[in-house]
Amino acid sequence: MPISLADIVGNLPSDETWGPPTTTDALVDGVPYAPYSKGDKLGRMADWTSEGKDREGRGGRQQYNRYQRDQQVYGAGTSSLFAVQVAEDESSFSVVDNTRTSTKTRGFGRGGATFIRGRGRGGRDIRGGRGTFQRVGGRGGQQQNYYDNRGGRGGRGRRFGWKDYDKPQRNRDSSVNIKPDWQMLEEIDFNRLAKLNLETSTGEDIDSYGFLYYYDRTYDKPPVKNTERKLNVVDRAAYNVTTSQDPIIHELAEKDEATIFATDNILSMLMCAPRSVYSWDLVITRSGNKIFLDKRDGSSLDMVSVNENAADAPLEASEGNKDSINFPGALALEATFINHNFVNQTVIESETSKYEMQHENPFYNPSEETEALASKAYRYRRFDLSLEKDEDPLHLIVRTELDAVVKNNISGEDQLLVVKALNEFDHKAQGSGGALDWRSKLTSQRGAVVATEMKNNSCKLARWTVQSILARADVMKLGFVSRTTPKSNDRHVILGVMGYDPRKFAEQMNLNLNNGWGIVRTIIDMVRGMKDGKYVLVKDPNKSLLRLYEVPAGTFEEEDGGEGQEEIAEEGAE
Repeated sequence: MPISLADIVGNLPSDETWGPPTTTDALVDGVPYAPYSKGDKLGRMADWTSEGKDREGRGGRQQYNRYQRDQQVYGAGTSSLFAVQVAEDESSFSVVDNTRTSTKTRGFGRGGATFIRGRGRGGRDIRGGRGTFQRVGGRGGQQQNYYDNRGGRGGRGRRFGWKDYDKPQRNRDSSVNIKPDWQMLEEIDFNRLAKLNLETSTGEDIDSYGFLYYYDRTYDKPPVKNTERKLNVVDRAAYNVTTSQDPIIHELAEKDEATIFATDNILSMLMCAPRSVYSWDLVITRSGNKIFLDKRDGSSLDMVSVNENAADAPLEASEGNKDSINFPGALALEATFINHNFVNQTVIESETSKYEMQHENPFYNPSEETEALASKAYRYRRFDLSLEKDEDPLHLIVRTELDAVVKNNISGEDQLLVVKALNEFDHKAQGSGGALDWRSKLTSQRGAVVATEMKNNSCKLARWTVQSILARADVMKLGFVSRTTPKSNDRHVILGVMGYDPRKFAEQMNLNLNNGWGIVRTIIDMVRGMKDGKYVLVKDPNKSLLRLYEVPAGTFEEEDGGEGQEEIAEEGAE
């Protein structure tokens, strides 16, 4: 039966409105609902940690951060209930005009440099006798490729400041060529390394070799006004032998004195890994229950970096740096040369008054060497890395180095020193990291100069401090060496020397040795869980992480043998 219009009107409700019932609650299954679009970003519904909007007139970094935060609010693409509209949309902003001309314009590109390796040949078979060992420092040597410190994308770009959250990262090359047959086993982020901790004793001395000259205290006095003390070239025989080529370590390994063996140069790099920026690598060999931590011949560990941790580190030539003497590789070579000669110059060479260790230098062969032996002592020390859950003790033997000795002014006792040198190239040049002028500020603002070096060379100073503590040195002497003129890197002057207690200096740098021992124990545990063989630990050149590779047993040996044959051929031609 058809329904008439009158019946429909009669059935309408008598209220003022008609239609579906209305409600003030926008709920979907009891959950508040707001309209959204597919292009919206899912952000925070409420932020209880933010500051009130009534402070919007203050500007500065807080206002900048607030604008960045508010752009991410949920529903910002529509008239959402939770959206906060902002006047400017900075997320889509980018600089497209690079026509500004500036002397400090910097780009990013790849580049390389060279470093000089010592003349020694580094004998492979040390069981047949002492043989010859790789020398460090001094004159001459061969040039090899040095690690590409901070290469990256080529081209010009704008100058970056403290607000550059979108600052592009430089693409650097690895310190070692990763070959296809290398198998990556582990990848460890620096954030994980920073949380490790292992309490270890101060260690015990096993044996000592070499001798030490007494330190010349006149270098501690500030130079007389208008006079400068030149840094001289002092050729002395010094050695930087890797772990597996050390005859003393081989003897200790055969006597089963420890499980892990290393040198302070290698161990300090591993303990200070979270502070490193440049790429580096270690060679780890497991043979039975013994583990040897080695470095490659010509490794970047032998070089002294400059301003590695600076916010604006030295650039390569491909990155816009036109000053060849201030390339990262050239600066590292210069710093290594300075450290070698500074130690030899600041001691008083006297055969009648020197500090003798228990045994002679194990690497020096008087019948083959033409130069005098440098002041150097080697302490072989043992540390206990065992945990309560370990069934067998886990000991590590490290070869530490000392550079000089000095008598205490009060007690008259002999104090052992580690002598290092910081160098200034040009405080106005790119890559100086905001350093002060040492010539005018070192005496009056000594603390500010040291604090700046702690910031720009955090990894280098941390390694030196760890080496001093491992060797149980009483004092660490830091020399301040500058170029005679900023445009010449072959003439230097000594501006002053400061002495520090290594343990107190570590506290000033916020250096935690327990964290370093935790890193060592973690890497060792990884290797102990693997089969016998050779492994390479590489610091990623562009990321804050370490990678552990398994490599063939003959890796690096063919390269070393080829270099040794080339050196022999060159010497025969001479």
